[in-house]
Amino acid sequence: MTTPSQPRRKAALTFIFVTVLIDMLAFGMIIPVLPMLVQDFAGGNAARGAEMYGLFGTAWALMQFFFSPVQGALSDHFGRRPVILISCAGLGLDFILMALAPNLWWLLVGRIISGITAASFSTAGAYISDVTPPEKRAASFGLIGAAFGIGFVLGPALGGLLGAVSPRLPFWASAFMALANVCWGLFVLPESLPKEKRVAFAWRHANPLGALKLLRSHPMLTGLAGSYFLMNFAHGVLPSTTVLYMHYRYGWDTRAVGILLAGVGISSLIVQGFLVKPIVRWFKERRTMALGLTFGAAGFAIYGLAPTGPIFWIGVPVMALWGIATPSLQTIMTRLVDPTEQGRLQGALASLVGLASLIGPTVFTQTFATFISTRADLGLPGAPFLLAALLIFVAMLLAWRTTQPLTSPEATEPA
Repeated sequence: MTTPSQPRRKAALTFIFVTVLIDMLAFGMIIPVLPMLVQDFAGGNAARGAEMYGLFGTAWALMQFFFSPVQGALSDHFGRRPVILISCAGLGLDFILMALAPNLWWLLVGRIISGITAASFSTAGAYISDVTPPEKRAASFGLIGAAFGIGFVLGPALGGLLGAVSPRLPFWASAFMALANVCWGLFVLPESLPKEKRVAFAWRHANPLGALKLLRSHPMLTGLAGSYFLMNFAHGVLPSTTVLYMHYRYGWDTRAVGILLAGVGISSLIVQGFLVKPIVRWFKERRTMALGLTFGAAGFAIYGLAPTGPIFWIGVPVMALWGIATPSLQTIMTRLVDPTEQGRLQGALASLVGLASLIGPTVFTQTFATFISTRADLGLPGAPFLLAALLIFVAMLLAWRTTQPLTSPEATEPA
């Protein structure tokens, strides 16, 4: 495979890291202000605002589901560089659109566009597969996870500070960062996919159902895709239910919740940025994947059973170790497809994330509502987290059984 020279490869990977970081910072920065902006446009009615904000989330996830495979297929045909840069530019311009939004529907259009442009995460994953040797991919995917962690910690904090000045300021700041990143990428981001490895664009591959067919092309890939979906389905309990659960069970105020979320982000950053590489080196991808999923199931179980806030905190570092699973799982999957299909693979995986994001929040919030209902009198407010623990445990069993062939002497990539 033709890849950039070592210095250029490092510069390119740095750009990909910063791109994901800026995207996460941007999305994190608008978290404190977007719900209130929606409510203001809804006439100050809290119930109407909550309904519309739910619509915003659904629209964003739908765009991810439909457009992630499109971007992946486009990058397989035109190359990664133009798709990434155009997506970043589109995201920056979209934040300007949202900053200027005079009404609710304008803001909704902006959120839809952001769902389309944020699909560049799939192309970033394909870029990593192009320029990183298979034995180093888990560490590189881990760095992308670290960028998510940093953005999760800093984004809402910055958004809160800027939003105190003006509710539109976080949008302007996000737009500036995204467009500045495009200008930087024009100089430092080389193309990673040689022309001889590109394939023709076809809608049968670019639509979600067509993209998902790739995941059925290899029995191991199918099983791992199922595990990946279950992992992301389970993850939906965190953004949809955690804050409600903390208020209900422990009586935490906004400050206590914010401190815990910062702890989650910092723990995730430490694991993804510093622990993935040595753990994969010691245990190899298959065992690391199983170990990470086991920690994830244990962390969710602690969350769901913790009778007090301090015990809930014990689950934070345990849950963070779940983060070693995804880079290892992705690395195994990238080895099962051709270099010309890396964009399609990442697009298909991003569609699975979008699908999980569509159904997960409803399942977990309804579970929470049912188990705290005075009519049901079930007395188990942690039920959503226990359900997530079960999903992760099933994902671990599925991934472990699916990758059993990697332990055979004939396997080219032993576990």
